[in-house]
Amino acid sequence: MSTSRVIRTVAALIILSLAGFAGWIWSLPSTTGAFKAPPVPQAETDAMLASLRPVKRPRPLVAVIGLNDATETTDYLLPTSILRRANVADVVMLATTPGVVKLYPALAVEPDATIAQFDAAHPEGADYVIVPAMSRDDDPAVMAWLRNQSDRGATIVGVCAGAKVVAAAGLLDGRGATTHWYYLNEMLRRSPTIRYVADRRMVSSGNVVTTTGISASMPMMLTLVEAIAGRARAETTARDLGVGQWSAQHASSAFRLTRPFVTTVLANRLAFWNHETFGLQLEPGADEASLALVADAWSRTYRSRVVAYATATDRVQTRNGVRIIPDQTIARWPGSQRISAFPDLKPADALDRTLDMIAARHGEGAASVVAMQLEYPRPAPTGDLPGQRAAPTGSDDPSGRKEPLGVTQ
Repeated sequence: MSTSRVIRTVAALIILSLAGFAGWIWSLPSTTGAFKAPPVPQAETDAMLASLRPVKRPRPLVAVIGLNDATETTDYLLPTSILRRANVADVVMLATTPGVVKLYPALAVEPDATIAQFDAAHPEGADYVIVPAMSRDDDPAVMAWLRNQSDRGATIVGVCAGAKVVAAAGLLDGRGATTHWYYLNEMLRRSPTIRYVADRRMVSSGNVVTTTGISASMPMMLTLVEAIAGRARAETTARDLGVGQWSAQHASSAFRLTRPFVTTVLANRLAFWNHETFGLQLEPGADEASLALVADAWSRTYRSRVVAYATATDRVQTRNGVRIIPDQTIARWPGSQRISAFPDLKPADALDRTLDMIAARHGEGAASVVAMQLEYPRPAPTGDLPGQRAAPTGSDDPSGRKEPLGVTQ
């Protein structure tokens, strides 16, 4: 075959591939549509609370397991933050092996113990085990440990794509469940006996609970607080977080791949000359919930990444005793942008404000892409992706500050 024929053949294959890809994008829906979350019967809510009530200890022991290689930022930090600030349980952050837990898409944490150390200290097992999304769903150490904890009577809570980890351990076989919208089909394909429950942010089945996407860790943990310590304690904690309600109500159909989502991701990925690195300063006593939400959101724009830095320490302890390891130790983030975790705002408000900042800097499409990944029902929707709304002018900053972006030079 001549060189010119080879070139023509390769070119034809490339054109056909591009045409097929373009056809797939065009086949996607142009909007998510207007979907209203159906009400959750009170009897269903009561049943979930009953299933979550502690049975082993008056003050429960909660283990949040992390894979050292990569564990989702918000999935790992928010359950710890919410349960510790509510002061309803003893919460231990675990890792499969000694060393730092690298979180994705941002931050790194020094865990409290390894799973082996936890087992030696608590041979009777935990009351609750929180399972975040991890880089691998079938890590052998995680699988064996989850099965062992379940056998010892622990309630297993799979947050977001952590449901895939729970499913891989065989703990969801024949049960109702949910997970992050993007990974749902994959989970059901691997574990075909799972019964998917739509339009619920959290689903309880026996001693296993699963949730939808990343932001569902907030209502899930508030529900657990209510089950352990009552409605009043949950309301107090919710006010501290800036959360108005934490029911299982959810409009599942509002979260899916759409043409605007895919085209925004592609455009942001390809615009490499416009990619930015932001510095997020770690300060002692900072709210780890806000840090997690802000770092997670900015890292999901496909235009920006977050580097955590501290002035003069190898670890920074947050408000609720989480030890975050800075990526860099410097006095000031040099020659680039710094982002704020909004210390004057409550965590949920910090997330809303961050999405506003992303919209102002990278466009409303980028903010909508982030909200979709977080499976977050962003307030005041006005566009064709969940939570899309007009970019802020800067004057509506609830902290009273007047800077227009929350990003400083």
